[in-house]
Amino acid sequence: MKIALSILLGYLLGSLNPAALISRIKQKNIRNTGTGNLGATNVLLNFGKKYGAIVMAFDIFKAFLAVKLAEILFPAQAFAGAIAGCSAVVGHVFPFYLKFKGGKGLAAFGGFVLASSPLMFLFLLTTGTVLMFIVNYSVILPYYAGIVFPIYMGVKHGSLVLALICSVASAIILIKHAGNIKKALNGTDNPIREYAKKYFGKKKEN
Repeated sequence: MKIALSILLGYLLGSLNPAALISRIKQKNIRNTGTGNLGATNVLLNFGKKYGAIVMAFDIFKAFLAVKLAEILFPAQAFAGAIAGCSAVVGHVFPFYLKFKGGKGLAAFGGFVLASSPLMFLFLLTTGTVLMFIVNYSVILPYYAGIVFPIYMGVKHGSLVLALICSVASAIILIKHAGNIKKALNGTDNPIREYAKKYFGKKKEN
């Protein structure tokens, strides 16, 4: 029962989608523009840095909250936090009230990592960002984090079960970003250095 409640808690929190709300308020269906996803990156592309930052912060926080609430509510249940965090990623990517079409899950995955290990979150963010700019494609970050995180958690806690739980969330973001890998290999994805210069440089927002 506690496992089921952890799953439900995580999924419902993860399914909260600020990108969909902003899209509705702005009266623009962002599924038809940009990346086509209801996530922070597409909000940034369509509505600017401020809204993109709000969505990213919310998506990180909801997964973080799911982990911490599950740990508080079900302290005796092994891996309740990890189960809720994984479910939050599932909810973000497959929200039931949006026809199971949400974002790609990276920000929610980040919240899961942050709640599980703040030091690992900082490590992955720092080294992943460096790798991303070296390779010049953003897809390196989700693949790098998605592969390293479950291995780290399994080794740190000496638990194959925990590693497998984390691997479910990792598999989702890797699958959702597979299209970016194809674009990067074909040279059709936006290079991250040019992308960052365009959206985070000194150019004023409209």
